Amino acid sequence: MMKLQFLALTAAVALTPGLTMAKEVVVVNQAITEKEAIEAQKAWCGALIDINATFEKSGQAAAKALAEKVIDSAYAYQMGAVLFKPTLTVNPQTFRTTRAGALAYFVGGDPSFPDKGFALKGWKKCEAVNAAIFIDGNSAITMGKVHLTDKDGKVTTVDKTWGYVKDEAGKLRINLHHSSLEYQPK
Repeated sequence: MMKLQFLALTAAVALTPGLTMAKEVVVVNQAITEKEAIEAQKAWCGALIDINATFEKSGQAAAKALAEKVIDSAYAYQMGAVLFKPTLTVNPQTFRTTRAGALAYFVGGDPSFPDKGFALKGWKKCEAVNAAIFIDGNSAITMGKVHLTDKDGKVTTVDKTWGYVKDEAGKLRINLHHSSLEYQPK
């Protein structure tokens, strides 16, 4: 569709006396692809495992430093509030719309938040399995399961929804992160 519009514009300019086309046309396309969304999920899973490995090898301070880098590169906090509802949070801090809240959730150590550090729970494997991906131009939403395997081989499955937008540099960023444990009937 975009190519047809460009060709129509080129033809209109060519037929208009006195107008010339620039030799190089800059096209900005912030559309998100399915591949980018899936790669972002894989990167998130990889970062979770890396934070835990760093914690086990070098301690909480090193894990926190890595988590800060991960949050700054993967999440959209520099663009505004992120709609982040982590798996294991409690009222009144269920939602983490700030970077500090997200950091505390992943690695603990912040007296303002009761978290012990979700990323420090011994995770050895993380796999996202999508039920659906909805892409609408420069935003995308994924929904499905994330299977987390700990050091003892126990698998925890969470329901996960991620929302993505692109920043000014065209980098995919998480602006929505909702996670909850699967319903367990009694």
